[in-house]
Amino acid sequence: MTDKKSNAMWGGRFAAGPDAIMEAINASIDFDKRLASQDIAGSRAHAAMLAKQGILTDTDAEAIREGLLTVLSEIERGEFTFSTALEDIHMNVESRLKEIIGEAAGRLHTARSRNDQVATDFKLWVRDQIDAAISGLEALIRALIAQAEKGADWVMPGFTHLQTAQPVTWGHHMMAYVEMFGRDMSRFNDARVRMNESPLGSAALAGTGFPIDRHMTAEALGFDRPTANSLDAVADRDFALEFLSSASICAMHLSRFAEELVIWSSAQFRFVALSDRFSTGSSIMPQKKNPDAAELIRAKIGRIFGANVALMTVMKGLPLAYSKDMQEDKEQVFDAADNLMLALAAMTGMVSDMTANVDNLRAAAASGFSTATDLADWLVREAGLPFRDAHHVTGALVAMAEKKGVDLPDLSLDEMKSVNEAITEGVYDVLTVENSVASRTSYGGTAPAQVRAQIARWKEVLG
Repeated sequence: MTDKKSNAMWGGRFAAGPDAIMEAINASIDFDKRLASQDIAGSRAHAAMLAKQGILTDTDAEAIREGLLTVLSEIERGEFTFSTALEDIHMNVESRLKEIIGEAAGRLHTARSRNDQVATDFKLWVRDQIDAAISGLEALIRALIAQAEKGADWVMPGFTHLQTAQPVTWGHHMMAYVEMFGRDMSRFNDARVRMNESPLGSAALAGTGFPIDRHMTAEALGFDRPTANSLDAVADRDFALEFLSSASICAMHLSRFAEELVIWSSAQFRFVALSDRFSTGSSIMPQKKNPDAAELIRAKIGRIFGANVALMTVMKGLPLAYSKDMQEDKEQVFDAADNLMLALAAMTGMVSDMTANVDNLRAAAASGFSTATDLADWLVREAGLPFRDAHHVTGALVAMAEKKGVDLPDLSLDEMKSVNEAITEGVYDVLTVENSVASRTSYGGTAPAQVRAQIARWKEVLG
């Protein structure tokens, strides 16, 4: 079967159009139609530049400008008919533009190629997603800061190996994730700076002989500058890989927090209660309240990781410049971006709505010999023991308490002295969890004063 539109698109090189299988494998319109607004923005900037340079008449440029706005309006209203035979968003837009304004539409593609066109469109789209991710992270950070402010003094257990280690504050734990997600914001910002160069005007791979002004189109599209090498410009997908890499690290942080929320909301812990908005019930067990939003965040992360690996695999063996393999650059990026934004929004909602069970947090913090390190530190400071000796004495006291079925503060002074005569009544001052966290005043420590200082710093950063 001959497809005249496709044949016309490819030019006189081919006598016949593609068969159905080739059309199916070659077409990308089912997914790259998401680039419509970016494609039209790039075309408008290109047409304006061509007119300014005298390559296009003002009359044709105005017709193109108005026609492209009509096409965009049709797409936004859902009235545009996308054609698989036209392969991609670029040819769908150009074909419709020709129907609207006639032959002038064919002059729009002067001094550019679909190679630099798609690189420009995709960069614009990824840049928008980076901006959205940064906004989403800022909202999540603000929700975490609000939780930290409420619970700067609340004591909870800090864990290593998921076993009670030392008491910390709720605020300190919340601010740990602020730091993680703050680094994610920084990574997205860094990626945005690096990728903000315009490929438009690189044409197929070698640039063009037309007297174009690439700085003009770069500025019109919000880029800092045009790319410096036309071969690299059309072959580069580093910007998408950096987005996926940053998204993967951010997703990993989201998954870690989601895992904690699953554990904390369980009947065995009861550290937090998640709101009904982010929980579900069981079809058979009426008592259940499942942390499904957290579990789904934890699971969706695999799709983001997979997208990163998939695009790396696509790009790893490609010679310069453009190869059709690069058509496989978009679907996984689109999917990763969608799932990252959904996960960020869900996590922000859960953090904003969750309620800490302060009594359970405090009780858990006081169990498991969590102030053993405080006891060892006291032996160093007050009794003058070398730390390794203090560590040994403390271990012996923990063993004694464990054998008696009590915690360290429940041992009598005589029992403690039986292990080391240097221990005095003052040791009990460091064995409460409140005193333990209050003593951790080193910069970045868990003491409430330090937590509030970090909250103030982040509020200043966010503005």
